[in-house]
Amino acid sequence: MDFNKIRKFCRVFRIFLGLALVIAGIINYGAISGAGWFFLGFIPLIAGVVNFCPLCMISKKCDMPHNSGK
Repeated sequence: MDFNKIRKFCRVFRIFLGLALVIAGIINYGAISGAGWFFLGFIPLIAGVVNFCPLCMISKKCDMPHNSGK
């Protein structure tokens, strides 16, 4: 399994998800839940920009294997 491809996909996915939630919050800002989606979108957006995944840190499934021979 190529962990670099998974991490790159997860990063791009988090950025797009964050942008989509922020845009949905802007479009629906007058609604009751619009502001919630706006601020909720910043979590995956910032996590994607800084390349940090809280779920990967907790589950340890996205970590790259360590090579002891190199």
